[in-house]
Amino acid sequence: MNDWISSFVFFFAVIDPVGTLPVFIAVTSRHSEWQRRKIAFLAVIVATVILMLFLLAGQYLLEAIGVPLSAFQVAGGIVLFLFALTMIFGEGKPEHEVEIIRGGHETAIFPLAVPSIASPGAMLAAVVLTDNHRFDPIHQVNTATAMLAVLGIVLALLLTANWIHRWIGDAGASIVSRVMGLILASVATTNVLVGLQQFFMT
Repeated sequence: MNDWISSFVFFFAVIDPVGTLPVFIAVTSRHSEWQRRKIAFLAVIVATVILMLFLLAGQYLLEAIGVPLSAFQVAGGIVLFLFALTMIFGEGKPEHEVEIIRGGHETAIFPLAVPSIASPGAMLAAVVLTDNHRFDPIHQVNTATAMLAVLGIVLALLLTANWIHRWIGDAGASIVSRVMGLILASVATTNVLVGLQQFFMT
């Protein structure tokens, strides 16, 4: 039970369900209420599939191509930083890409499923907490259930985002987007620095 709670707390920190909520509000501000619910379900489903793949096969994949976990963390931090810049300075996309995003599918996959929910830190956690060299199958199953519980919390929060959006409006969503972009940029920078530290220490 203690191991399960530890895994739950760890995944709650790296997935950050509360932090995902303002990102969801910001990127779905142009969508209708039923579209936002559809996007929420799709984003969580896609993120769950991605994290389960990393949990089951991430270590084998990285070892097969000779990529250390520290390098994966640096790469993930860079991707997260680039996404954070688009939140701070605006999307800046051509009009036809904006129309695609309004359809909902692109928004659900990027930036919600990746890198907001299935963040580089969450992917790394899925690999590290199920390290075949350190943990037995029972511990790995407990880790998987803890991760799924956190993803369930993410879905519940996203489904309650509609009334929050009605309260803050489009202007509020824009402000939240830029503030969250700055915070995500800081998190991304930390990921890169920690990854570089671990790489040079090994």
